[in-house]
Amino acid sequence: MNKIKILSVFGTRPEAIKMAPLVKHLASLPEFDSRCCLTGQHREMLDSVMDIFQLKGDYDLNIMQARQTLSSITTKTLLGMDEVLEDAKPDLVLVHGDTSTTFAGALAAFYHKVPVGHVEAGLRTWDKYSPYPEEMNRTLVGRIAELHFCPTVNNLRNLEQEAVPGAKFITGNTVIDAMKTTVRPDFVFSVPELNELDFRNHRVIAVTCHRRENYGEPMREIMEAIRELALSHPEIEVVYPVHLSPVVRECVFGILRDVPRVHLIDPIDVENMHNLMARCHFVMTDSGGLQEEAPALGKPVLVLRRETERPEAVQAGTVKLAGVRKQDILALAEELLTDEASYHRMAQAVNPYGDGNACERIAQAILWHFGRIAEKPADFGA
Repeated sequence: MNKIKILSVFGTRPEAIKMAPLVKHLASLPEFDSRCCLTGQHREMLDSVMDIFQLKGDYDLNIMQARQTLSSITTKTLLGMDEVLEDAKPDLVLVHGDTSTTFAGALAAFYHKVPVGHVEAGLRTWDKYSPYPEEMNRTLVGRIAELHFCPTVNNLRNLEQEAVPGAKFITGNTVIDAMKTTVRPDFVFSVPELNELDFRNHRVIAVTCHRRENYGEPMREIMEAIRELALSHPEIEVVYPVHLSPVVRECVFGILRDVPRVHLIDPIDVENMHNLMARCHFVMTDSGGLQEEAPALGKPVLVLRRETERPEAVQAGTVKLAGVRKQDILALAEELLTDEASYHRMAQAVNPYGDGNACERIAQAILWHFGRIAEKPADFGA
């Protein structure tokens, strides 16, 4: 029987982190011919993930350019995918989440009448401009895809509410699979400054902030909150791997440069980030992925956004929406630093995002879709 040809398309670091374990798992199974196409939407950050997971792209569009626009990412990916799809002739294209690569990859597959499987399907805020452009990307991919791999039951309900067609599965999130190999107690950071941190005697706060909808005044408010927090708490240290976006770096360094115990470092790879979170006190972020990863490590998360498409962790109690106003952020951070009971309630909440077997569930779902197994696989949490 012919192998099922799978082409996984991704181009950013978050996508690579979550797709790498799936690409490798599919490649380990005799029923699949698993290949991947990199768009290079994030070049250096993408490459570091591929190195860590010991993966190489079978195709590489290498689209990244300085100050690239959403239109350039989309059009370059669409044009580049034509040749890739003609050569690979996949039976199924897998895309992940909600990036511009995700949307363009799914659209290219549709133009070539190749079925699409959407990994991390069904996340919604119901506001098409927040997060921007991710909310519209994932909504449009939902209309294109034939297979929807939902991390949680909430994601499945979102798709049902929209009457999205296609087969739907609750799989858990593949990032939990990835963390089984990245987090190690004997890990040595590749950034010397991180090895010098006193995790035992200081409370380290890990920070990321880079989303487009936070550009401008929201980001300034967030940075001012971090500044005041560091100045008022000599027992804490803040580690902030600063995104390479010029807009982000101008704001961050303008406010936080030279603030005592605030470490502004360049972006770090997934292994360093996962192990930083594993050892930190809590996380402050506007990232989607960190909202899933930190709870798996027992770390409270303050989300630096007005809303989240990941309400499961809020409901579970391991994540709180801090918003983008200075005083609101400070109030919640102060609570985690001064109220031990509140901290432990968040740290000990159950992670709702998976058990580390999402890749196997996705593989079984694909086999069922192609008629290679008789029964639809059981959902995560069933």
